[in-house]
Amino acid sequence: MALPLVYHDDYSPPFPVGHRFPMEKFRLLRDHLVASGLCSDADLHRPQPCPDDVLALAHCPNYIQRYNSGELSYEEQRRLGLPWSPELALRTVRAVGGSLLATDLALKHGLACHLAGGTHHAHYDQPAGFCIFNDLAVISHYLLQSGKAQRVLIYDCDVHQGDGTARLLEHVPDAVTVSLHCATNYPARKARSDWDIELTKGTGDAEYLRVVNDSLSYLLALYQPDIVLYDAGVDVHEHDALGYLNLSDAGIAARDYAVINHCLDRDIPVVGVIGGGYDKDRNALARRHGILHHTAARIWQERGLR
Repeated sequence: MALPLVYHDDYSPPFPVGHRFPMEKFRLLRDHLVASGLCSDADLHRPQPCPDDVLALAHCPNYIQRYNSGELSYEEQRRLGLPWSPELALRTVRAVGGSLLATDLALKHGLACHLAGGTHHAHYDQPAGFCIFNDLAVISHYLLQSGKAQRVLIYDCDVHQGDGTARLLEHVPDAVTVSLHCATNYPARKARSDWDIELTKGTGDAEYLRVVNDSLSYLLALYQPDIVLYDAGVDVHEHDALGYLNLSDAGIAARDYAVINHCLDRDIPVVGVIGGGYDKDRNALARRHGILHHTAARIWQERGLR
């Protein structure tokens, strides 16, 4: 069996040309993984939309209803930064379902990756920063309330702080939030994660990898989670439009390799979601996101996972 990968054709709905958010990157990521021989389209696991009652584990039921029916206020739309459409609403709910499916596959096989996910700015009853529903918080509640995990650790390597995740899980002691982010970047008003690891502008490969290895060596031993949710944002890249860090392609690959192996060395399942990444060259961005999946597939083969 190959590394489980989760994707749906709904992930890149019609979108305004030239919009700042690269909605086509999900489709281009799938195309890149197929063209590079990592998988075939038929190999990909297709998720169902996340049920409303599961979304409501982390989000206000009224907010869920208002978003899905296109009733957000102008101010909420502005804070989100995405134009509402029925296709985007379906894509949003299905993508949370994709993260849930990837999580179940990781619990079964030890490792799985989503071709979307990591919407860590979404709050209980409002969107923010291109994020509508917070898949990381939804999954954490789902795992803990279903008894599929007794402790979840979120290791968020997006360049922006996971403020929504921190606030949604602030009072959930068995969901440990770790955010490794650029100190001087969005959001201007930071939340308080269980562990906020702030990096200075311009941090490059060597220092970044030292922080990753040191933090995981400490935190995985300290908390001994049953699963790690890994947000593998590539907006840490030296050419990212919204990043301010200075990682190379090789640095991102080394980060992904380290995170996944730290977890698997302790027999902790890990699910990877792609997080943020912004570049006017959408194909280059898709290849950048694909570093996670190629690295995970390499580890899958090295360890003989099934």
